[in-house]
Amino acid sequence: MSLAALAASFALALMTPQQKAELLVVSGLPAPPGVGGVFVSRFTRSLPRPAGALVFADQEGGRVRSFPDLPPRRDARDYETTADAFLAGRATAAALPRAGVAVDLAPVLDLADGPLGFRQFRRPELGVAFARGLGRHACVKHFPGLGTAAVSTDDRPHVDAVLRARDLAPFRAAIRAGVPCVMVNHAFYRRFGPYRASTEPGTYRLLRSLGFGGVAITDSFSIVSRPPTVLWTRRAVLGGADLVLYTSPHDAAVAIDALVPLARRGLLDEHVARVLAFRQMIERQ
Repeated sequence: MSLAALAASFALALMTPQQKAELLVVSGLPAPPGVGGVFVSRFTRSLPRPAGALVFADQEGGRVRSFPDLPPRRDARDYETTADAFLAGRATAAALPRAGVAVDLAPVLDLADGPLGFRQFRRPELGVAFARGLGRHACVKHFPGLGTAAVSTDDRPHVDAVLRARDLAPFRAAIRAGVPCVMVNHAFYRRFGPYRASTEPGTYRLLRSLGFGGVAITDSFSIVSRPPTVLWTRRAVLGGADLVLYTSPHDAAVAIDALVPLARRGLLDEHVARVLAFRQMIERQ
């Protein structure tokens, strides 16, 4: 066992069920006490952040930036060469620590025929190049791909999609390049079952079958009307999610309470160990 793995194992053994539950929840600001991660938007970036929380932001580029003064300046669809996309990712990775951000929820790897418009790269290799530039700060999205969705899951509570082999190709390439974090989307895919992809075990089995050993985070459940927070949180983690995202601090507090019983039964330990290793990697200078 490596020293890093040994340290993570020791830290896990010392954690209480409450601490394990808190570690797996990412909250919008102002965040509940003890939360493991916080999401910073352009409207909350000046608010205080809990000490020790891992900081996430949407710094995709152009019109989608939690920090408008930081790169990348262009919308995703405006890149034409992999060299430009890579350099934009690298510039973003250099700028994020100045804002106290550890993880960029980017790039979008949904194919160009999807519903996200300017947020999508023209070709998959451009998004993968941006991810390589971001390095350990990258969290690619929205697995397993929204290419066939009629609208964004940000805009409608129920969005159906069909998984195509080509939708997986950019995620497979990003995983081969070493991306440490993948965001799973909220669309419904008949292939996985009757629930959202973010809560279906089949989604996470597919992700792991691609060779991914990093952290899987859900898209924000708070964007889907008023979620049944307890049910979805437990279903997502038991299905395979390592981190659950709620932009609503109230929802995040409820999510933590929902996970404590699972922590007492030892059902969170695999996810906690993975998140601890991720934090160690992301915080390494």
